Amino acid sequence: MNRLNTRFIDLKCYVIIPTYNNEKTLEKVIQDTLLYTNRIIVVNDGATDSTNQILDSFKNSIVRVNHPTNLGKGMALRNGFKKALELECDYAITIDSDGQHFPSDLESFLDKIEEQPGSLIIGARNMNSENVPGGSSFGNKFSNFWFRVETGIKLPDTQSGCRMYPVKKLEKINFFSPRFEFEIEVIVKAAWRSIPVISLPVKIFYAKGSERVSHFRPAKDFTRISILNTYFVILAFCWYKPLRLLKGLHPSSLKAFIKKHFFDKDESIIKKSLSVSVGIFFGIVPIWGYQLVSAIATSYLLRLNKAIVILTANISIPPLLPFILIASLKTGELITGKKSHLSLHDISLETIKLNLYTYLTGACVLAVLFSVFMGIVTFITLSIVRRKRN
Repeated sequence: MNRLNTRFIDLKCYVIIPTYNNEKTLEKVIQDTLLYTNRIIVVNDGATDSTNQILDSFKNSIVRVNHPTNLGKGMALRNGFKKALELECDYAITIDSDGQHFPSDLESFLDKIEEQPGSLIIGARNMNSENVPGGSSFGNKFSNFWFRVETGIKLPDTQSGCRMYPVKKLEKINFFSPRFEFEIEVIVKAAWRSIPVISLPVKIFYAKGSERVSHFRPAKDFTRISILNTYFVILAFCWYKPLRLLKGLHPSSLKAFIKKHFFDKDESIIKKSLSVSVGIFFGIVPIWGYQLVSAIATSYLLRLNKAIVILTANISIPPLLPFILIASLKTGELITGKKSHLSLHDISLETIKLNLYTYLTGACVLAVLFSVFMGIVTFITLSIVRRKRN
């Protein structure tokens, strides 16, 4: 233990073990962990079994955090992080108290964090191993898919509780999830803060049948996770992905962006042109508040160039918005025969309301016509460029 414990001290790392009514396995988990380090924080999440007596027997070997009532795994981890920060930690490795994780993997986490400091490392389980419940395998695939949609990062296992957290970096992030869904919230928000989220293979053991104790409630907890993922998907489409794209569009990178996404010869011209059309259409069509999320959702559905779709959907940015509104009203006048008598000088939400039917009609027609026009222009332009290069 001495050599590895020295590394824990040098890296300012603790092991956090959240526990709730795992009296059959808790003692062995702590004993096995003590073989590698004595920097252990155990969070007793309001256990009603003999957990307190077990922890009393280790009172000189561990740091203890007690919840008077059960608050959920998320709160246990968050309060464990809080205690780790009080102990001036930079990192915390979490393992479950049900015996499914192997403390012998702790050294692998220390090796990995020395290679990639500041990362959030998830211990990837072999979900094809013996005794892995079918529900766990399905839930993991479900979670992996949505995490990739929300962040663009592909991971083999997003539900593993065996992780290494850069708690110092997470300190300023606000979390709200109290239960199992916290383990989704923390990795999504970490990725959005540009904290590297990576994986590391770990061993796993699932006890057979009734021997395995799990506090995961499939109906309630899966519903909570689904609601959280829905929230994150909307937030990703409306804020994270557009912001990340727009941040990268400074003059030095704009040329590289255009070259990569518009003149990439490996992607068809039709696909690029359709991406422009879809982006322009949703940038003009009058579904304010849902334009960007609708554009991105359509780009995923049709497998278009998402970067082009996001860029062109921002045609309705403030400097261009008044011109789009006027063009929509003028188009509406031609279609409906009603005059609005508006100009750039007197346009406002109030005047739009007074001419709402004319505006809505014109905006829908303009969205279709201008998106088709820009798609054709893009197709012709890229065809000429590609022909010249060939």
